[in-house]
Order: sequence, then C-alpha cells, then structure tokens
Amino acid sequence: MMSDPGKCADAPRIYMSKVALVVDDSMLIRYTVCRFLEERGFAVESASNGEEALGILERVRPDLIVTDMQMPKMSGSELIAALKSKTETSGIPIIIVARHDGRFAEAEKSANFVIYKDVDVEAQLGKALDAVSGKASRGHAVGK
Repeated sequence: MMSDPGKCADAPRIYMSKVALVVDDSMLIRYTVCRFLEERGFAVESASNGEEALGILERVRPDLIVTDMQMPKMSGSELIAALKSKTETSGIPIIIVARHDGRFAEAEKSANFVIYKDVDVEAQLGKALDAVSGKASRGHAVGK
C-alpha cells in the first residue's frame, strides 16, 4: 500500500502532470482520496496533519490541496490560514473534507469546495474537482 509516508502510492510521477496534497489524520480517508485522485492522473503527496503538510510544501508545489479540518498538531483552519498568508501558496485551490457537524465557517470561506465524510466522498470529490478545474461554475460551492 503506502510505503513512503509522504506518498500515497508508488505511481510513476514522470507521466503525471498535476500534483495534489491530501491532508487528513484518518488513514482511511487519506487512502480513499489519494486513490481517487491518482485514478484521475494526479501525483499525490499526503500528510496526517497541517504541520506535516507545511513540510511537504517546502519541496512540492501542488495544484490542489484536499484537507480535513480537525487534526492533531495543526488543524485544517490553521493550515488554510498559513496557505492564504503566503503569495506562493495563496492561489492553490483547497477542498475541505469534514464531518457535517464541523464548525469551520471562516476556513470554509477560504476554501474552493467543501465535501462531507458522512456522504459519498468519491462522488462529492468528483464534483469538487470539476468545480476547481473550471468544468463547473467557478466560485465557492459546498458539496451536497
């Protein structure tokens, strides 16, 4: 499965054009999202919290970030605030993956899309990818 902690799989990066960073403390959600993105041609890096994600961002500039909100060490809200505060990362599209009862109103405004863990994650992620890649209407949207 995932041999390198920063990589989701041993997929050949040479043939992939887009890079995604998946940040979630749940190994199951991280694996599900990584696999989904890899099947759509992304090279995927992963982290279990915002602090690890910032370390990965020192060497990789992703085209997309998918993040949980409630994580140890550094939450999704703190990660998003750090990303938006730097010009080199402020424009990266962000998809939030959260529980329905999550309280993250400020971070939600900074994200491009919000999907929920307790609903079909892959179906929502497909809609979110379409939205952030311009295949659907631009702007902030919340997955249903």
